[in-house]
Amino acid sequence: MNTFKNPIIEGFSPDPSVCAVGEDFYLVTSSFSYFPGVPIYHSRDMVNWHQIGNVLERESQLNLTEASSSRGIFAPTIRYHNSTFYMITTNVSYGGNFVVTATDPAGPWSEPYYLEGAIGIDPSLFFDEDGRCYYTGTRPNPTGVTYNGDWEVWLQELDLKTMKLIGVSTAIWKGAMRGVIWPEGPHLYRKDGYYYLMIAEGGTGPNHSATIARSEKVDGPYEGYANNPILTHRHLGSTFPVQHVGHGDLVATPDGKWFIVCLASRKFEGSSNLGRETFLAEVIWEDGWPVVNPGVGRLLEEQEIDMPLAPFEEKTLYPLDRIHQEFLFIRNPDMAHYDVNAREGWMRLIPSATTLQSESGSPTYLGLRQASLWFDYSVCMETHLNEGAEAGIVIMQSENYTLRLVLVRSDRKRVVRLITTIDGLEQVVGEVDVPETEMILRLVGEGQKVKGLVTVNGKEQLVAENVPTHYLSTEVAGGFVGCTLGLYTTAASDEPGYIDANWIKLEKIN
Repeated sequence: MNTFKNPIIEGFSPDPSVCAVGEDFYLVTSSFSYFPGVPIYHSRDMVNWHQIGNVLERESQLNLTEASSSRGIFAPTIRYHNSTFYMITTNVSYGGNFVVTATDPAGPWSEPYYLEGAIGIDPSLFFDEDGRCYYTGTRPNPTGVTYNGDWEVWLQELDLKTMKLIGVSTAIWKGAMRGVIWPEGPHLYRKDGYYYLMIAEGGTGPNHSATIARSEKVDGPYEGYANNPILTHRHLGSTFPVQHVGHGDLVATPDGKWFIVCLASRKFEGSSNLGRETFLAEVIWEDGWPVVNPGVGRLLEEQEIDMPLAPFEEKTLYPLDRIHQEFLFIRNPDMAHYDVNAREGWMRLIPSATTLQSESGSPTYLGLRQASLWFDYSVCMETHLNEGAEAGIVIMQSENYTLRLVLVRSDRKRVVRLITTIDGLEQVVGEVDVPETEMILRLVGEGQKVKGLVTVNGKEQLVAENVPTHYLSTEVAGGFVGCTLGLYTTAASDEPGYIDANWIKLEKIN
């Protein structure tokens, strides 16, 4: 037996969906307003996941122009059928529910097929044994929403040739709990003569959960499991370190083992800055129903697994001679602001008029998902900015909640400042003058505190330390996203200048 640690994908990786293709597993997660959309990961052991690309990497596939931080792409599902991969998801900011396909999961993926009549969010696909394909999703109560979260799970056949819904739509389940709210994230499975419908319910906060029902017919009626929910942490109290457990997907290995991938949030001193991450648990079947982590009934921080593990070395250094597949832009980027040809081995970034606080448009920003509160993030850059421009590094939770270590050109001086933005209000908590244009900016996270440093001519100076970061969390900022760490530059003028950046480095230090 081997052991693994949860989460299996650290940092902002909510709403995981997984499929098995022989000995290979592929997993996707929500990406909201970040571009490219829907990162796709590969694994041979269900534990070690390596990003192989992004499903939605062209603007023609993904319009995020008006998507604020917790809008955009919700809850993707990945499935494999007859040598084709299918990814279905919702762009709540443009177009609604759509499908893309590929023969290679690393891409390229097709242009989107938007599904007329597919109301609501959280779509999934199920391929039945007779070859028919069914769409499931969640929608507002069609007879009228009587309370917040009064939704239902529905099903309709999908014609794969025309990519159109056909036949009638059928409401198949409202969820397990009395007065249930937000039944969502539905997935259908076929096992031992039954159709199983697993959903999330209870909202995305502390009452989140995974529940299940079954039927002898694909369109119901569905009978809820008497022991629902099959997974939740809502009974463990607000101080338990893993919260918000739910929204998952079941998968079977070739040798018949079953697992669930699901989302959960790790709390550090009461705050979940990293957002919702991807966790793994074992599943067995008893009396026709799934049991998650039998004998324990919750997610484990460390767990045994009866599979050979194939770990890989984590990437920490990102030379800026290219755009790495792990990089995140905010909404649809203007690629004219990112030039890898102007200077060999460097990336030239042109400041945008769009700022980090804007809820539309795209600031000049290169982000990475924050995977730990114990981190060392640094950027080497040379600045050629005009008056009024700024460039630096940032912990980005959402538009109104950030922490920036930034070089500012003001009064013909160069000043590096550490600035917190809380509910849109900025505060300078430290600053130092810098004489040169080339520097290394560095943020070091030590739990819920951060320090900012700048190195010029080999000499490192402290800008500020012990800066609290609790506010960079869902508990304070709200929304559905976790933090990213990024390099950015903005300016209000028409002639802002530019910066050249040589590398980005991000290391976990715990």
